[in-house]
Amino acid sequence: MRKNKRTPPKIALALAGGGPLGAIYEIGALCALEEALVGLDFTKLHHYVGVSAGGFIAAGLANGMSPRELCAAFIECADGASEVFDPSWLMVPAYDEFARRAIMFPGLAASALWRATFGRKTLTQAIERLGPSLPTGIFSNEQIDLRLARVFSRSGRTNDFRDLKTRLTLVATNLDTGEAAPFGRPGWDHVPISKAVQASSALPGLFPPVEIDDQYFVDGALKKTMHASVALEDGVDLMICLNPLVPFNSTEPETARVMRRGLPGDSRGIPRIVDGGLPVVLSQTFRSMIHSRMELGMKNYERAYPDTDILLIEPDHRDPELYLANTFSYGRRRQLAEHAYQQTRSMLRSRRTRLSAQLLRHGIRLDMDALEDPRRHLVAAPKPPTRIGQAIASLQEVMDDLGHAVHGPAHAT
Repeated sequence: MRKNKRTPPKIALALAGGGPLGAIYEIGALCALEEALVGLDFTKLHHYVGVSAGGFIAAGLANGMSPRELCAAFIECADGASEVFDPSWLMVPAYDEFARRAIMFPGLAASALWRATFGRKTLTQAIERLGPSLPTGIFSNEQIDLRLARVFSRSGRTNDFRDLKTRLTLVATNLDTGEAAPFGRPGWDHVPISKAVQASSALPGLFPPVEIDDQYFVDGALKKTMHASVALEDGVDLMICLNPLVPFNSTEPETARVMRRGLPGDSRGIPRIVDGGLPVVLSQTFRSMIHSRMELGMKNYERAYPDTDILLIEPDHRDPELYLANTFSYGRRRQLAEHAYQQTRSMLRSRRTRLSAQLLRHGIRLDMDALEDPRRHLVAAPKPPTRIGQAIASLQEVMDDLGHAVHGPAHAT
């Protein structure tokens, strides 16, 4: 249903998870979108939906923090800044969890010994008794709740869903039922925003489940990758989705060449994914699983909400830089954020014909002067491209734009 000129369009933003790497990508992409989309204020949208790492960014935007402000806190971490994300918050061992499980060990060990001897059970059956003594998480993420509570308690912000000027939904998964827990929705809005972010990002195995109202919650991505339907069900005209993790296509000649030689300063270049060993194979498997699930979800959204324009922003499947980066790495955040920023700008240029028409329906236009300005950078100023490189990039953008004009973009559905 299209809005008339007098009624502002309802625009929503859904942010998927992806660990620190996912948050870095989303911040870089949002900064590029903020510059390029004239008529769209990312701090004044109708509805924000966040899952896992995307929940932190969604909560910040809903509290009036612009993408550039999030970049200063999460990426730059400038000295003397009042709001700085310190990755050491997430590296504190879960001492409470270790202690609680250690208390159980003597009794469980005695039970296992009895089963292995007098109980005449196999060794495997006896060892199974020790399962409850294993910690449910290695690191504590309690600092997420504590630190964000301080940030959101400052003037002009709030840590209470009910006091926000817009809608914010942070999705976690109820560990006991396997159902989605939409914090911020009626019946779930009494939970502090900071606590909801902690629960939504509690990746099983890495962080212990988060207790809220005598129930336990873990990462929201266990149920769905993006949960955009939370906003779509309320009725929106434009749904912008950001998904940071995609499976990598290493068969393209250029990407295969980069994989062989590795990235600058990176000695992990591999000729094929299988040659990267277990970590690379597991990364590709994980990305493929969550992305296939998201693709099915996007197709369902198109059928169920035909009157809503859905714009999906995600990395290029042929881009090795984001793929070779460790999902939980934070050390190369400036380089990766800059890469995401420039990649998103390139995507907007290549799809400008279709996107311009799609966005104009909602009072938004592409700022081509900003998109074509080679001097624009997010956090770093890399070496300027050669004239040949600029010519090739321009030709590629023209060809991409022609292809999208003829066939329609694959991701702007």
